[in-house]
Amino acid sequence: MKHAALLTLLLTGVAAAKPLTIGLGYIPNVQFTPFYAADAMGHYKSEGFEVEFKHGFVSELMPLLLQGKIDAVVGDAEDAIFAQAQGAKVKYVLAMYQKLPVTIFSLSSKDIVKASDLKGKTLGIPGAFGASYIALQALLAKNKIKETDLQIAPIGFTQLEAVKAGRVDAALGFINNEPLILRQQNTKVNTLDLTSAYPMVGNGVIVSDRLLKDRVTLQKILRATQKGLAYTVSNPQKAFEVGKKYFGSAGGDISVLNASINLMRSSYTNKTALGYSDPSSWAKAVNVLKNLGKVPATAKASDFYSNAYLTKGIR
Repeated sequence: MKHAALLTLLLTGVAAAKPLTIGLGYIPNVQFTPFYAADAMGHYKSEGFEVEFKHGFVSELMPLLLQGKIDAVVGDAEDAIFAQAQGAKVKYVLAMYQKLPVTIFSLSSKDIVKASDLKGKTLGIPGAFGASYIALQALLAKNKIKETDLQIAPIGFTQLEAVKAGRVDAALGFINNEPLILRQQNTKVNTLDLTSAYPMVGNGVIVSDRLLKDRVTLQKILRATQKGLAYTVSNPQKAFEVGKKYFGSAGGDISVLNASINLMRSSYTNKTALGYSDPSSWAKAVNVLKNLGKVPATAKASDFYSNAYLTKGIR
């Protein structure tokens, strides 16, 4: 009887594990270490989930989210904002990065140390899309610089090579990517901060109304993810080793993760928990979007995000 009861318990436990699919952008990469750590440390499993990570471009993943084929997508806040503008019922519910890692980087020899130094220069950008381009528009607007005051050149994702070869004077990139690589190569580099002009949160978890209506399930998913964030922030080296089993040798090195740790925490998360969005940052960023004509004048930050499903105290 005892053996039968144990077998029943084990089978019940297996049956109780719910499938959970989280869409992670692009390819397996060190930037998603908190999610890999949450899985490897058993946090999703302890909340009752068998997690699967699906990699792809956010533009491919968002339709799957809306079709109910995946449960969550890790993307920019703007992905949720603009999906809403098209009628999708989605919200941003956990901030992996407390601010955008976007920057404008250049070789020190170009002497670009402030926004006004961009005038008359050639600035390489991946294209006129995404959160980084909005941040650029915000920076120019804040400093009363017209786009015609400089040459903006779409160069795809070749920013590092273009800057090194001198094909552009500066490029739009990420503080935990291209400048880091240049410094590792003993190249002096300058960076411009864009987050003061556009203080939006960075990558985070986006879900549809299906999960928004299932509060208990969403809280469990996010709590497991918060624990992955906490492990990564507290033990970056160990988290990297855990994550490497998912992203392999081609997915980035420890320096990228170390450069990302400070993006995961802020004075606001110190008071609440990792994963929380600062309401004041959201309010300021949405005002920028209004001024740029990206969202209606009646839009409120709370339309696009929520902290209500997160668990306090996880740091």
